[in-house]
Amino acid sequence: MTRFARIRTPLGTVIAIAAGGALTGIHFEGGKHVPALSPEWREDPYHDPLQRCAEQLADYFAGKRQCFDLPLAPKGTDFQQRVWGEIAKVRFGETITYSQLAARAGAPGSARAAGAATGRNPLSILVPCHRIVATDGSLTGYAGGLDRKEKLLALEGALEGVAA
Repeated sequence: MTRFARIRTPLGTVIAIAAGGALTGIHFEGGKHVPALSPEWREDPYHDPLQRCAEQLADYFAGKRQCFDLPLAPKGTDFQQRVWGEIAKVRFGETITYSQLAARAGAPGSARAAGAATGRNPLSILVPCHRIVATDGSLTGYAGGLDRKEKLLALEGALEGVAA
């Protein structure tokens, strides 16, 4: 059964989605690629992975957490999975370019494809796609909105050298 919770954050409400005991989605309300809530889904903020997600997001926004320890099960193509796996390795307070991301995912020269896969990341914040920037350091492409991307990077102290 798919369960979901609405979690309030300083940057707006996120919809957290879980199935089979793992998180499958974290999406800012009103952002791009937010799945429609199915009538078969159950709102259950006390479901373990959803409750733990809310607690860890609160700690992150309070400056008490730099990485997440949650069961994740994003659905995507093999290439998307590779890209998301590499995004997950980018540390708190750091940024890399889409070109670097493509190379790390085993597809050098495929920055646009890596960017498209990044844009479809279903686990916003947890798989920190906000840490991926353009080659010139500018902030581009964030499904939750560029204003949120900038605020997430500011929270992490990662705006130095980034063209906001």
